[in-house]
Amino acid sequence: MELSLDTRAVHAGRADLGALGVHAPPLDLSTTNPLPGVEAGGLSYEAIATGGHPTEGGHVYQRLWNPTVARFEEALAELEHTAEAVAFSTGMAAVTAAVLAASRERSGRHVVAVRPLYGGTDHLLASGLLDVETTFCTADEVAASLRPDTCLVVLETPANPTLELVDLTAVVAAAGDVPVLVDNTFATPVLQNPADLGAAYVLHSATKYLGGHGDAMGGVVATDAERAAALRRVRAVTGALLHPFGAYLLHRGLATLPLRVRAQQAGAEKVAGRLVSHPAVRRVHYPGLAECDPAGLVGRQMRGPGAMVAFSLAGGYEAATRVTDEVELFTHAVSLGGVDSLIQHPAALTHRPVAPEAKPHADVLRLSIGLEDADDLYRDLDRALTAAHRA
Repeated sequence: MELSLDTRAVHAGRADLGALGVHAPPLDLSTTNPLPGVEAGGLSYEAIATGGHPTEGGHVYQRLWNPTVARFEEALAELEHTAEAVAFSTGMAAVTAAVLAASRERSGRHVVAVRPLYGGTDHLLASGLLDVETTFCTADEVAASLRPDTCLVVLETPANPTLELVDLTAVVAAAGDVPVLVDNTFATPVLQNPADLGAAYVLHSATKYLGGHGDAMGGVVATDAERAAALRRVRAVTGALLHPFGAYLLHRGLATLPLRVRAQQAGAEKVAGRLVSHPAVRRVHYPGLAECDPAGLVGRQMRGPGAMVAFSLAGGYEAATRVTDEVELFTHAVSLGGVDSLIQHPAALTHRPVAPEAKPHADVLRLSIGLEDADDLYRDLDRALTAAHRA
């Protein structure tokens, strides 16, 4: 039976609950597990540590495998239309593992990265810490940036922080046989499924929309079975497994993900539409505005414009800092995707370590729209913007 996204979000990752005799997914906090015997335990250890699944020897050790984490992975893979998913302690741990695994798969040490990207990802790739050389480019420069040793193309759409959209079909075609990693954090599987368009890896900072309540940190990569095994090998030796309690909260968050994303998106559309005509605002960056989506990717690639909004202020950096001080309903904080609305200054915070040529302008603020009433949120912004404009 073909099930809708909303139904799958509720039931995904719960197939074993009936056999266990429980209704809610159990939380398994065991750091070690009893072994049925030396040989069986050793075989299972070897299978998991090299990227496979547990055998009759059991789960052995939490760094290698945990059933609560596995349920979350199964659920996310189903929502992203991939064979498997691999969960990590943070989104940055997930990015790191994907780069290392791709480098080994392709025997290459060159990455092509489409800017803008999340500041942490940009900084990691630029730092050389992972022993890869990165060529940063625009989406239409991907083909020209490839080299024989290119192992991965990395991009984010909508991009952080100014919501630029990238045509995934075009980039996948330009990349040829080089795997493409798409950061799908802003869109979530509710609005976009990059694997359906040819992406090899679909990355999420699960801390954001997947969890949705600002109380669980994690990262996850959805991919095919072979690449998932490679990612698990990296995870096992680096110790980057998602903690079971975080997995429990993230799995629970998936059940309400479609409802939350659609409601937050509706609020963002209202707020963005009203900010366009505000005298203190120079430009609004939001995929739902025609001028921000000239290729018509919303409705073709994405099922909606999402709940993130950015805007540039006529008063520059001084006005931006004043707005963050004046708002009351918006919390001035990094991160995004929670039920409450956040505001932040990307250039000073999440994108501070990014190279000057790629850093967002100092007049840009980014909003993560929560589940509050959109009129209340706009009134809060209007009051803060008016105060900053007068100053």
